[in-house]
Amino acid sequence: MTTESDDEPSVPIVCEECGTNARIPLSELADKLASHNDRVHDGEQIAVVEPAIVEHIADMAADDLGIFEE
Repeated sequence: MTTESDDEPSVPIVCEECGTNARIPLSELADKLASHNDRVHDGEQIAVVEPAIVEHIADMAADDLGIFEE
C-alpha cells in the first residue's frame, strides 16, 4: 500500500486492524484509503490518516478561521 513520490508531500496513514503503516502521496490519499477499506474491511473506515495529523490540521484550520479567538 506504500507509494512514494519525490515531487509531492506524503501523508501517514494507519490501519490498526491489519497493522498497516504507510506514507501515501497526497494526490493518491483518498483513492488509496478507499481502496484499502473497500478491499480489506468491506468499506468500513478502518484505515485512516494518522490521527495526530488530522488533529493538527483541524487546529490550524480553526486558527485560520478565528474559532479560538474570543
